[in-house]
Amino acid sequence: MAVICVDAGTSVVKAVAYSDSGKETMVAEIRVGIARPKPGWAEQDMNTVWAAVVKAVRQLTDVIGASVDFIATTSQGDGLWLVDSDGQPVGPAILWNDARARSVVTKWGTAVSEEAFRLNGSAPFSGSAAALLTWLKQNKPSRIDDAAAALSCNGWLFSRMTGQIAIDCSDASNPFLDMVNGEWSDELVALYGLGWARRLLPPLLDDRTGTLSPTAAESLGLAPATTVVMAPYDVAATAAGCGVTASGQANVILGTSICTQVGVDHPTFDGAPIGTTLVSGIDDLYLRVLPTSAGGDVATLITKLVGLGTVSELLELASHSPPGAKGLLFLPHLSPAGERAPFVNPYAWGGFIGLSLEHTQADMARSVLEGLSYVVSDCLQALENTTTTLHVAGGGASPIWLQLISDITGRSILANVDRQSGARGAFLAGLVATGKVSSFVEGAEQHVVHTDLIHPNQNRVDLYKNLCQPRADLCVLMQQNGAQIAEFREAVGGFDD
Repeated sequence: MAVICVDAGTSVVKAVAYSDSGKETMVAEIRVGIARPKPGWAEQDMNTVWAAVVKAVRQLTDVIGASVDFIATTSQGDGLWLVDSDGQPVGPAILWNDARARSVVTKWGTAVSEEAFRLNGSAPFSGSAAALLTWLKQNKPSRIDDAAAALSCNGWLFSRMTGQIAIDCSDASNPFLDMVNGEWSDELVALYGLGWARRLLPPLLDDRTGTLSPTAAESLGLAPATTVVMAPYDVAATAAGCGVTASGQANVILGTSICTQVGVDHPTFDGAPIGTTLVSGIDDLYLRVLPTSAGGDVATLITKLVGLGTVSELLELASHSPPGAKGLLFLPHLSPAGERAPFVNPYAWGGFIGLSLEHTQADMARSVLEGLSYVVSDCLQALENTTTTLHVAGGGASPIWLQLISDITGRSILANVDRQSGARGAFLAGLVATGKVSSFVEGAEQHVVHTDLIHPNQNRVDLYKNLCQPRADLCVLMQQNGAQIAEFREAVGGFDD
């Protein structure tokens, strides 16, 4: 009997069909737009996201039929997906890369950020539920009044499929979860001044499962009462789908956000307040995660700006420029929300440094990929991870980029044979939840297949290592002027707090 897994990313909703042996048999992809009604805002219509899921799944069920063993979902994380008492949207979803609450986080300052990190290993940022709830209360209180639950994207999909309002512990981890007891933390809620929002925190779904409602079954082309599994959200699901099931293993996701994460046996609340710590749902493993505010979307933007049609063309173009891109440096901190990893700065900006008439499109392409790859190296350093092998996944995981990451980090790269690692992780979660395997470790051993290792070129490793410090110095100089750049943008109408 087949299995269907949905991975609802920020830009693309994917549905993957697996045979009863676990082989990927079909993939359907539906692009979902991001609305930006004001500078710095990033929203999605919640019903449009659900419609994309329906369309993608129907492309599979129209071929494989209605009888599946289970359907599992994973999705983008963070942000705010508010629903009313009937489970209907209260306005559009506000996404993880939205910047409107930047001033909220700035006002909280380092004291709140550090205390939050000491409580649950996660630092606040403008796209977190805590910041967005605060902003809505101040600016659109009627949406708060109309809301009955603050869901994640994955929780929204689960509610549409089952009628059940709930959230997975991976989604709940940041910002309100007590990581030790696995319950909502009233202390964290109070720290953010959100006692009034406590009623909006939904039940935590411990067993991950529900049953497909008749209405949803008809829409999706599936049998009523089919088991629905809410897998961990995409960061954790992708780690599992890459075979990361043990402490010390490292995973890099080349998605809309470049996410670098390491498995840990237990959460730690010391160190710099950067990134997030997740109850991964991968057996007893936790994940220490550093997700950027901008990642693959930077490559997409530059692809358009240099007149190319696809990111694949940008990757190929980059191969025609030498390592170091003839001295052209690119800082990829382009999100209007600033940066959240490998450092936290709501006024971080990026761009080309050292661009001259001597440079070509190929040099620009190369410098962009180098800039994005240095972020991976910086995050690994911040995580104090020393593993020699990186499990890498995501839409940008092309041989050219993987080799570049290997050269800049000095580590070997291990990718999956099938490209849909998030869906593969959801598949493993479904196997565990339905008792078909005893653990993620067992499931990964049976169903995760890797490609051959990509090894670093030592000559290039040495070159990039020599460039690290001057690049870091220029990055610091850029960020020191971040507030002035923000003032200039606001003066010309380039940003609306």
